[in-house]
Amino acid sequence: MRRPPLGSPLQLLVLACSFALTAYAGVRLLEEDPFAVALWFVGAAVLHDLVLVPLYGAADRALVRGMDRSGHRALTMYVRVPAALALLLLLVWFPLITGRVADRYARATGLSPDGFLARWLLITAALCAGSAAVYALRHRRARGA
Repeated sequence: MRRPPLGSPLQLLVLACSFALTAYAGVRLLEEDPFAVALWFVGAAVLHDLVLVPLYGAADRALVRGMDRSGHRALTMYVRVPAALALLLLLVWFPLITGRVADRYARATGLSPDGFLARWLLITAALCAGSAAVYALRHRRARGA
């Protein structure tokens, strides 16, 4: 009889530590208002599964079709990766990028909420530039070989 593939002892230790940290964070989070936290998690899951996943899929299909029509299907990942990362950052920082919670952020942290839009745009530009640089290096290496 074979042993099930459990991984190395280090992997198991890291996994156990991550579960312990998650349990600790969950207990601390649920201390204050468990109904509101549960409602937020359910709402986030429903929003993600019913709204965002179909949008991701539609955008990806449109990208792939557009790249196919232009004859550049191989370049899809060079657009997909920076776009996905930029949209993830937009999703996470949306309230601060739009300035909707600027006053609350300033009161809670003592920091200025200004500049989130500019930083997000700079990070997005850097992601796109990095993707273009990777493409250029790979293209140059393929032509030289």
